[in-house]
Amino acid sequence: MNLILPFITVVLGAAVVIVWRPKQLRYVKNLLAFSGAFLLSITVFEMLPTVFNHTQSSSLGLWVMGGILIQILLESLSKGAEHGHIHINSQSKFPWGLFVGLCLHAFLEGMPIEQHEHLIWGVLVHKLPIAIIISYFLWQSHLSKAKMWLFLLLFALMTPLGTWSVHTFEGLQQYSIEMSALVIGIFLHVSTTILFESSEGHRFDITKLLAIVSAILLAYTIQH
Repeated sequence: MNLILPFITVVLGAAVVIVWRPKQLRYVKNLLAFSGAFLLSITVFEMLPTVFNHTQSSSLGLWVMGGILIQILLESLSKGAEHGHIHINSQSKFPWGLFVGLCLHAFLEGMPIEQHEHLIWGVLVHKLPIAIIISYFLWQSHLSKAKMWLFLLLFALMTPLGTWSVHTFEGLQQYSIEMSALVIGIFLHVSTTILFESSEGHRFDITKLLAIVSAILLAYTIQH
């Protein structure tokens, strides 16, 4: 299921756009805020205690900071698509920067899934609104349908591929704690960015606040 569900989530996100064909994505903002709060809560409630209770090595903090730096570098390619920012221009050229940045992010987020019981749900909740947003903008772009489907197919495979690679190669399994710390940094950057950007003009929005609180409570509940 850890291999199948991330793939199905991307397919579901694409199906929402293709079947519904929305003219804009206002409704996704609340879902994005929910996903950011849920992913952050899973990171804080489960991943951080598991990793830092496993060892007292101070080097794990460097891995967390390394994950933050890696995500900053990936966003220089993807332009922030991991937290809902995406801009496809009117050209028909394949958006390689966006593709490489998103796929590397998706591959890395899949690597620690089997080491943390509830992480799969954080990844799925995070991936669904991103898949909707990516599908929407690819559908609106001038890319051919073949290129669009190739993009979505490869993106959908990346998280399962990350999980499979750790499960298959013993050399990667030896660094499971370090990889988890790295992904913690990635998730901290992405989730907090989503939450900071969900408040437009720093205005109070009761709907977004309820989405965020609901996500925190749900994440806390499944931990206990």
